[in-house]
Amino acid sequence: MIETRLLRQFIAVAEELHFHKAAERLHMAQPPLSQAISRLEEKLDLSLFTRNKREVKLTPAGSSFLQTAYRTLTELEQGIEHARQVSRGIAGMLTVTSVSIACYDPLLNALRRFRQIYPAVQLVIREMPSSSQARALAAKEADIAFMRKLPFAAQQVESRLLFEEAIVMALPLDHPKAHCGSIDLRDCADEDFVFTPQALGSGYHSQLIGLCEAAGFYPNVVQEAAQLHTLIGLVSCGFGVALVPESIARLNRLDRVVFRAIRPVAESANPGIGLYMSWHARNPSPLISNFIAMFDEQLH
Repeated sequence: MIETRLLRQFIAVAEELHFHKAAERLHMAQPPLSQAISRLEEKLDLSLFTRNKREVKLTPAGSSFLQTAYRTLTELEQGIEHARQVSRGIAGMLTVTSVSIACYDPLLNALRRFRQIYPAVQLVIREMPSSSQARALAAKEADIAFMRKLPFAAQQVESRLLFEEAIVMALPLDHPKAHCGSIDLRDCADEDFVFTPQALGSGYHSQLIGLCEAAGFYPNVVQEAAQLHTLIGLVSCGFGVALVPESIARLNRLDRVVFRAIRPVAESANPGIGLYMSWHARNPSPLISNFIAMFDEQLH
């Protein structure tokens, strides 16, 4: 291993081509500098300079090593500066997982603002269901997660509610209830339902099941779809009806599907479904606290 001090001493001699001038530049005596260059040549097992009483010249090997020395010190300085930026939470990589966020303009604006404020941060966004996000957080494979309600209790995962929206009913255009202003869920006990699989988000799945049970029935699930846009496509084809977040209606481009509000069940308000920002409480990355602080400022 060659010390950076030796590299700097070598560069000074190579640029000055004069040991006395190089020693003055380095604020040291000439004999220790000559000894340092000799030690470096011994380490490298080659001659860096040809020297006599009148002149000092770089050997071809010395000229080649000079470029290596420049490059090594430059990369080291850049690496130190990058490490300092990482320690301040203004550089590095932040992995963000999410459910589909295309319909949440405030959230998209906040992500865009974060990129503007922290251009040196590599922001990696991965779309995945809430259950997968929860596992990624627990394993510290994700830094921030935008997800539905946690499907299980996790003491080390902290969550903050960002948005809450109503649950609505998606129906085929030719459905008898498609022209109603709103839907009484108790009238849907005999309907066929399309659901997302429980394994992809048990908290979200359980909330929808609980809404049906509050209306006095357990839904007859005839088809499952992992992605909400696929689920809406199945509704348009007449597979059944579906309970979905209200935001999905804003993204829908199929004219064969309509969305209707659900009237409160048993005189209680229709429970909303939340989108949460979650993170592992013991993740030491300073990027996380900067990200959360920026989001708080952007969303409020």
